[in-house]
Amino acid sequence: MEGTLQEGIRLYNIKRWEAAVQELLRIKADGLDAGDKTELSYYLGLASTKLGRYDDARKYLEQVIASGPNVLRSCQCRMTLAYIYVITARAPMAEYELGRLTSRGFESAQVYCTLAYAAWSQQHYKKAVDFYEKALDLDGSNSTALNGLGYVLVDSGLDPYRGLRYCRKAVDIKPDRPAYLDSLGWAYYKNGDLPEARVWLRRALNLAPKEKEIMEHIKISEGATS
Repeated sequence: MEGTLQEGIRLYNIKRWEAAVQELLRIKADGLDAGDKTELSYYLGLASTKLGRYDDARKYLEQVIASGPNVLRSCQCRMTLAYIYVITARAPMAEYELGRLTSRGFESAQVYCTLAYAAWSQQHYKKAVDFYEKALDLDGSNSTALNGLGYVLVDSGLDPYRGLRYCRKAVDIKPDRPAYLDSLGWAYYKNGDLPEARVWLRRALNLAPKEKEIMEHIKISEGATS
């Protein structure tokens, strides 16, 4: 049975991504107009991203970007491509996609956070700090930027005390986020407060007991002496 675009979008919106992909792949693209073909590629790209099928996702998202004048959709696809490139350790390509966005005046805290993460993954710590600060200029309560900036300042040794302040702010906003609790615990460790570090790292591990980075931070902090 031939699939329909409407049903594929419905399945995507209720997070049945595998079913959405199968439905969308059953559509005969030859029978669609240009706008619907773009929508088909767009949702195939998003659903493939959710499923971790990044090569497929990239192919579909690039089709959307090349298809025409919908600037907002192109920007959304470039953001998703940047995410894919960061996840697959191709940070320079992520920076390229995000640079295309900022050159067109498309700025957001999310864009700068992704740029910052790409810079951090390449050990460009000062550049990462600059991008996180730009994100906070746009949204001073963005917890991703607060946590990211704090962690970079702490882990790189650029300014551990200042980093601790940012990590605290991130946890104040989202107190049950394991990554933020881990960053705060690591910040206390880097500032020499071992008892406090162990408290926050254990809280992080309780929420995410299989997270390797938290386990490593616990191991280091438990092995340290006051």
